[in-house]
Amino acid sequence: MTSTGRGIGRSSVVAGLLLLVAGAVVGWMQWRGPAVEVARAEEAPIVHAIVVSGRVQAPNRIEIGSVITGRVVGVRVVEGDRVEAGQPLIDLDAQELRAGVAQAQAAESTARTRVASVGELALPQSTDALAQAEAQLRFAEADVQRQRALRDKGFISDARLDDSERLVALARSQVESARTQRRAQGAGGVAAREATVRLREAVAARELAEAKLAQTVIRASVPGTVLVRSVEPGDIVTSARRLLVVASRGETRLTAQIDEKNLPWLREGSRAIASSDAFPGEKFDAVLYYVSPGVDTSRGSVEARFRVDSPPPYLRADMTVSIDIEVARKDRARVIPAAAVREAEGGATVQRLDGGRLATVPVTLGIRGGAKVEVLSGLEAGDTVVLTRGLKDGSRVRVR
Repeated sequence: MTSTGRGIGRSSVVAGLLLLVAGAVVGWMQWRGPAVEVARAEEAPIVHAIVVSGRVQAPNRIEIGSVITGRVVGVRVVEGDRVEAGQPLIDLDAQELRAGVAQAQAAESTARTRVASVGELALPQSTDALAQAEAQLRFAEADVQRQRALRDKGFISDARLDDSERLVALARSQVESARTQRRAQGAGGVAAREATVRLREAVAARELAEAKLAQTVIRASVPGTVLVRSVEPGDIVTSARRLLVVASRGETRLTAQIDEKNLPWLREGSRAIASSDAFPGEKFDAVLYYVSPGVDTSRGSVEARFRVDSPPPYLRADMTVSIDIEVARKDRARVIPAAAVREAEGGATVQRLDGGRLATVPVTLGIRGGAKVEVLSGLEAGDTVVLTRGLKDGSRVRVR
């Protein structure tokens, strides 16, 4: 045999050996099964959080105007100023109304003098007049008795006696008139009541004049921030014109629409971490305080509101924010990757790896937290679950 023939023979032997080795390797690999991704059930903390997008709730906007017509003489604030309740904002011309207050005060003083006059002057005078009339009546009655005795003795005529009796009747009439005057001047009398009514009218007129004068200074009704100023000194304002817009100051709140499927997890008092889209690196705390009792049927969501006790200074009304709501937490739970769970109408299952082969086992799930899920029953800590899908039970597999 030539050297060339011997070389070809050795090459054939080597090729056959390689094919044999390759076949053995392939057979061994097939016997071991396909490579799969696995994870172990482990004891670890887990947090269930719902992440939603929301907005900073706009505060109440108070439109400030004038209730009277007048000329503006001063505006004390500009846009952006923070104001307190009762703080003067706009001054109107008050000269005419000040004169009206002075006139009303003078009328009130006159009415008070009249009340005092009734009690201190008219009443004593009417009392004295009554006493004088009663004394005059007693004198006239005594005189008519004397005149009657003289007539009976024949010393005077009947005409003289008639004159005396007319004087008695006149005295009695004067007494009744004096008594009427005395009653009128008393505490419950007509004159006293009239003077009291006049005083009340004067007091009401003075209070009305002062109220109108007070309206020449327009004040803030609530603490807040001036958003819009649409008035300048010299303007003539009426009750129909808006002069300022103030955003009321209060606690900062967030509002968000949350998918209705998360309703079982939403609880008032749940804590949340929020951040604005404009400042994603800045986090701040929020608390869920309201969940709407109704569902928005067009979006399948419910409205939730959050209170921010310490808002960052950069927050603005209607700013978009991301809200991470912590709805459940366990510091020690049996967890596996959520990718290992197969869910169907009959419940949740996982494929567990036992002795290199697959076995489907039912599991009861608890808290879901991102890529992890809590297993309440069906697995023990340390069990290996398969993440790869599409494999039959009983198949032999190997860990990738």
